[in-house]
Amino acid sequence: MSKNILVLTGSPRKYGNSDLLANAFIKGTQSKGHNAIKFETAFKTIHGCKACNTCWSTGTACSFHDGFTELEPLLEKADVIIFASPLYWFGMSAQIKAVIDKFYSYVRPTCKNQLKIKESILLTCGAENEIEWFNGIIETYRGIVKYMNWQDRGAIVVPGVYDISDIEKTDALQRAEKLGASI
Repeated sequence: MSKNILVLTGSPRKYGNSDLLANAFIKGTQSKGHNAIKFETAFKTIHGCKACNTCWSTGTACSFHDGFTELEPLLEKADVIIFASPLYWFGMSAQIKAVIDKFYSYVRPTCKNQLKIKESILLTCGAENEIEWFNGIIETYRGIVKYMNWQDRGAIVVPGVYDISDIEKTDALQRAEKLGASI
């Protein structure tokens, strides 16, 4: 059965390492006939949640209309969500985090459109060579999965990549494509 897969990327670098990781994952999903959409959060204007509690009051999840308004129908159609982010100060990039903060509108009692997402995956990489520096992003991801009651389909964590295309010197792209094909 074909699934709708939403790949949220958080890298502000076009063709950066996490972007290449996302592309490899998408290639794997498409090889199995799934519909994968990449939403590049870094190239949208998306402000963080303002905790105003006016979600859905204007007919959309967030009452402040920005790039998240464009993302809403994709979120609501998705069966699987992928977070592809470089490691920034031990967590996800601010661009992808702003999107995640607005998920708040989907857990409020006023929510008009429930998410049907059931599965998720984390794809991350960064310049740090020690895997322990990735603990923050991994634990944040695990918290999101638990809170949203999604099935964690896994994570690919790639340390030691900084310059564009460094990831091509690892086996990470092959692992991402294989993980995508396993959905």
